[in-house]
Amino acid sequence: MNIITAFNELIAALTRIYPSREARIMATYVFEDVFGWRSQEPNASALTFTPTQLATFQIIQQRLGTGEPWQYVTGKADFYGIQLQVDKNVLIPRPETEELVYGIIQTIKKIPNWQQKNWQILDIGTGSGCIAIIIKKEIPNAKVLAIDISEGALQLAQQNAAAFNLAIDFIKMDILDRAHWKDFASQYAPLDIIVSNPPYIPHHEKAVMRHNVLAFEPQEALFVDNDDPLIFYDAIADFAQMCLSTNGLLFFEINEHLGKAMTQLHHQKGFSNCQLHQDMSGKDRWTVAWSH
Repeated sequence: MNIITAFNELIAALTRIYPSREARIMATYVFEDVFGWRSQEPNASALTFTPTQLATFQIIQQRLGTGEPWQYVTGKADFYGIQLQVDKNVLIPRPETEELVYGIIQTIKKIPNWQQKNWQILDIGTGSGCIAIIIKKEIPNAKVLAIDISEGALQLAQQNAAAFNLAIDFIKMDILDRAHWKDFASQYAPLDIIVSNPPYIPHHEKAVMRHNVLAFEPQEALFVDNDDPLIFYDAIADFAQMCLSTNGLLFFEINEHLGKAMTQLHHQKGFSNCQLHQDMSGKDRWTVAWSH
């Protein structure tokens, strides 16, 4: 099969599920990531699939046709200028999380003599390791720790860190299990920064979410009970009070509908100067607060 023919065939198939522009973008990523082919290459019309490539293409087309995200199909996701491995053990990294990471790095770099400081930074609920990895790349003098409850996620995050030769300590831990907090604090506190992008979508919001998210991404990394949407934020704020240094920083990615509630939570927990930031769409998306 001619590669351009296959490319257009995939776009047509995806257009039955997604808007046409999104379908073309997805097909472009798939062909670049899997086959190393770009539609603008010279002599593109003369290229054909080998039998092995054709078999791979047919499997990919079938999987994408079910609504499976292309990142899981290719096993790759772009984040903050790098490419990470992803699978169904982890959420696909989002652009909103890139904005959070950018905010963290800019906050650090505004601190006088930040390059001379031996930073201790913890990422809670690391998933693919995307936040921890970028922080370590951008702040190489930092000791970065990352915890997750999922063994599968931790294994994938370790592979991602190793791919960039980054030394990050990955730890299996359930942040809601307060029985382990003192042991963790005795080993690693004081921390300068804690960051978390925890589950924050109430189950009632499933009605307005895409099928491909609901059907394929790990539910435990997405959803919280309707009657306790702040469960992770409440626990992590208490944990941070135990583990953060004086004037330590607590960063959260948040549900767009919980900005006011999060600001109140920070004040109730004794944090100061809580700042609420919007994403590129103007939605409340992340917070930062200082410990005393």
